[in-house]
Amino acid sequence: MVRSVLWVSAFLIVFPATSMAADKFPTMTDLSQVDADFAFQGEYTGTITTGPSQWESVGLQVVALSDGQFSATLFSGGLPGAGWDRREHPKYTGGLEGNQVVFSSYPTRIAVNGSQAVISDDRYPSFEQGQLTKTYRSSPTMGAPAPYNATVLFDGTNTDRFEGGRMTDDGLLIEGTQLKDRYKNFKLHAEFRLPYMPAARDQARANSGLYLQSRYEVQILDSFGLDPVYNNCGALYKQRPADLSMCLPPLTWQTYDIDFAAPKFDAHGKKIQNARITVRLNGVPVHNDVEILAKTGAGKPEGPEPLPIKIQDHSNPVRFRNIWVVDYGNNSPPRTQPSEKWYLDACDCWVTICE
Repeated sequence: MVRSVLWVSAFLIVFPATSMAADKFPTMTDLSQVDADFAFQGEYTGTITTGPSQWESVGLQVVALSDGQFSATLFSGGLPGAGWDRREHPKYTGGLEGNQVVFSSYPTRIAVNGSQAVISDDRYPSFEQGQLTKTYRSSPTMGAPAPYNATVLFDGTNTDRFEGGRMTDDGLLIEGTQLKDRYKNFKLHAEFRLPYMPAARDQARANSGLYLQSRYEVQILDSFGLDPVYNNCGALYKQRPADLSMCLPPLTWQTYDIDFAAPKFDAHGKKIQNARITVRLNGVPVHNDVEILAKTGAGKPEGPEPLPIKIQDHSNPVRFRNIWVVDYGNNSPPRTQPSEKWYLDACDCWVTICE
């Protein structure tokens, strides 16, 4: 269910950025620090008319690029992971015009005021195709409790299970640490929050990663509104892009749920079977039981002995919470097909996907 009109008001206070990266790019780690552009960034959903008595659900992602500049992607069918048909997704650039952001690529015109987006056709100036409402999605595995057979790695009380682990004053794990224990085959749950860095681009924009066994990196990056490539969020770094771009806007808590099966080696240390992995980013599979062909990027060389899971420090203040692991020892993780639901806070309704 999608509601076409819902008014949401927002008031944002602008403070200077406070992170270490602020000398190069403004870097904001909570809502008290954001700029005025942040109010327009985000996801919008609704329906538009495509002809007489014909309507289509669409989703819109708006990305702030600093100094009143923005990009946007329009998805037919709905947002990625929530209806998008994985075909049409035209992209637009735009900027502030008065109190709204305007994207225009003839004949389409999109005007965003921070709570809704109005889509019109320049060939018929007085006719609105539809109104989209700002939507806030939360991963269906957000806050997932550790199961009975799991080990809690981080719950905001201490960093005892990490080497050199550090916490913020409000109990979040700081990037740049690794586990003391080592796991061979496992299920990992981790929640992360990207900083808001509108002036940064590409790999400088909220970069971190989960290095499984210190060898295989599952990328963390602010890739909201971008197509999946080999080094964007959800990718097996420089080896396999995510099947779908499921990165949410920065300053939104997000989840990784990872099933990892270690490679197998013979008695002489020769690899005889590749590692396999399933990755769910915000509850949606972006790698479904795929092979990892070799170590990724700067990962350690492959070998039969497990190495620690690392949380990469790439000089950006990515924060973590609610991390736990289920250790399967020498057994591969069981294959599951979880129910995947999105909760749409903006309209008090939910949408079931992947049914």
